[in-house]
Amino acid sequence: MDLDVYVTAHRAEWERLDHLLGRGRRLTGAEADELVALYQRTATHLSVIQSSAPDPALTARLTQLVARARAAVTGTRRASWRDVARFLTAGFPAAVYRSRHWWIPTAVLSTLLAAVIGWWIGTHPEVQAAIAAPEELRQMTRPGGEYETYYSSHPAASFAAQVWTNNAQAAAMCLVLGAFFGVLVLWILFLNMLNLGIGIGLMASAGRLDTFLGLVLPHGLLELTAVFVAAGTGLRLGWTLIDPGPYSRRTALAQQGRAAIGMAIGLALVLFVSGVIEGFVTPSGLPTGARIAIGVAAEAAFLVYVYVLGGRAVRAGEAGDVASADRSAELPTAA
Repeated sequence: MDLDVYVTAHRAEWERLDHLLGRGRRLTGAEADELVALYQRTATHLSVIQSSAPDPALTARLTQLVARARAAVTGTRRASWRDVARFLTAGFPAAVYRSRHWWIPTAVLSTLLAAVIGWWIGTHPEVQAAIAAPEELRQMTRPGGEYETYYSSHPAASFAAQVWTNNAQAAAMCLVLGAFFGVLVLWILFLNMLNLGIGIGLMASAGRLDTFLGLVLPHGLLELTAVFVAAGTGLRLGWTLIDPGPYSRRTALAQQGRAAIGMAIGLALVLFVSGVIEGFVTPSGLPTGARIAIGVAAEAAFLVYVYVLGGRAVRAGEAGDVASADRSAELPTAA
């Protein structure tokens, strides 16, 4: 395609669109219709130029023009409580449900990794000696030791807030770093499983694995599920860079990225619940069975939420993305 000829043929339409946009709301009915038609044609022109004869300066100019025209055509919309309700009852659970083929295998493999690390440490005294001196290990694993007092070492409210902040940051990092082909997500996941495996191995070697699980399971079931969902979503985002499917890589990455941002908000709420459990239930004087039952109930409630509400929303066509009115228009692709 001869770019100069193409620009000469359509420059008048672009200038007319820019003129109409400059008039703001002072448009007649016929001019408003003309603006819509010019917006659609200019979006097509931009797609053709990007596909056939990309020119950075011209592409930037038309991209800005199309964005302004779209804002004028669709208008602006304020978020409302209806948007919040839609996100909590459809958008977030649908996004988690749709990514289940990523986070469920991530959860299974990560749990197995933590178990293997725990077994290796628990059955090899030389590995334990490499972690810490024998006296330090006894201080950590004895009754009333560091593993037990960790959960009651600070006031419950401040401890819950600290735990929530740390876990939310870890989940957000998994989601954001997925854009780097998922490599950093795997590293963050490995570090989490390594810490869990060390605790399992050391407490098992001291004959106190039941005590350790009684402390970890109440909050850990929901907390780790949120981490696995974040890691699985991050890995899915990284895979989109390799295989965008039927969409262009840019469109696919934008779609998955918007879903990941919404996922970060939803998982922050989930981790808030697990933080409350860790701050108030885990160190409480409740019997071990009661504390674990609370953790199991929270985990079951989340899974029911995802599979019932999320499954229903997906079957109704929900993709976990923002509403179509709130995302950028997808330009037609030139043949």
